[in-house]
Amino acid sequence: MKKVMLFCIGGLAAVVAVASAGPVLGLVACAAIMYVAWKQYKQASTKGIKFFWGAAGIIAFLAAVGNVPALLGVAALGVLYMVYKKWQEDDESFVGVAREEDPFMNFERQWSQLKK
Repeated sequence: MKKVMLFCIGGLAAVVAVASAGPVLGLVACAAIMYVAWKQYKQASTKGIKFFWGAAGIIAFLAAVGNVPALLGVAALGVLYMVYKKWQEDDESFVGVAREEDPFMNFERQWSQLKK
């Protein structure tokens, strides 16, 4: 039952992540433009060039604000990673429990002791 829930949550997170791929790419592009604009603004010597890079940075910031749904995509990727880790953790614990607490293995061990 736990695997079914993990599968459903992972599937939903995957759909949200794929649907938010466009805004995520837009947010990354805007962040790159803002970074370049900031670096060029700091290196600019004239007021005209500083104004240009400042305006480019502000426009990129406003475009990044428009890509806020990308944060849902990033959160969905985080949820997908957590589901993957939980899925792997469940597999390992299930195998360990099956080996140590298997009643049939205990029966075989006791049966061999009785035969001696």
